[in-house]
Amino acid sequence: MGRNVRKAAFQAPQPSPAQPIAVDPTPLLETMYQRIWATSMRDLPFINPALSVEAVGFRRWQSLTASPLAEDNSPQPSGDPAGRSRPSAQGDWVGALVTPWFINLFVLPGGGNLWSDRPAGARCHIEFPIGPLEFIADHDGSAEIPAYQYCPLFAPPGQFASQTAARAAALAALAALFSNPSPPDTEAPKSAVAKTGASRRAFFRRIAKG
Repeated sequence: MGRNVRKAAFQAPQPSPAQPIAVDPTPLLETMYQRIWATSMRDLPFINPALSVEAVGFRRWQSLTASPLAEDNSPQPSGDPAGRSRPSAQGDWVGALVTPWFINLFVLPGGGNLWSDRPAGARCHIEFPIGPLEFIADHDGSAEIPAYQYCPLFAPPGQFASQTAARAAALAALAALFSNPSPPDTEAPKSAVAKTGASRRAFFRRIAKG
């Protein structure tokens, strides 16, 4: 029977446990993406030349409970399924990054329980006050920040005419992320994927209103 078990053609290796970042990761993240911008992105056709690399709004955040969902909906040791979370001096780092080719939310390891080590390309749903959002893991052992998880907001960010406008959108996204949750849903339970999709739509509506 073992001979008939099918395996995926490629599976990203499980990374080594990420080391918590003890201080504000803004300078490291900006250095990392300024290097990427200078070495491999400048000549691509979808970049927005009005924008530059800037990390905004990074803060520590801690969940009071921990059990997010991975892509296969199995429980994992991080996140906040009840939406109960708070700022914390020992939480993981949450913020946004503006570049000429994207604006994304980031979660970086800080010793809290939002973070869980995942192979590059793996997806997980992390709960915030706004609701669950899907993040994608990435890993580069030689980079200034070897492990991070991101949630795409605008890619490419062609609608922004200036860095000021892009920064404002990133800050509005963070404000929406940490805004008070909606009243509890009294309907029948939905799947994690459906809940994530609804929360993501509400999230982007709040950004648009901002």
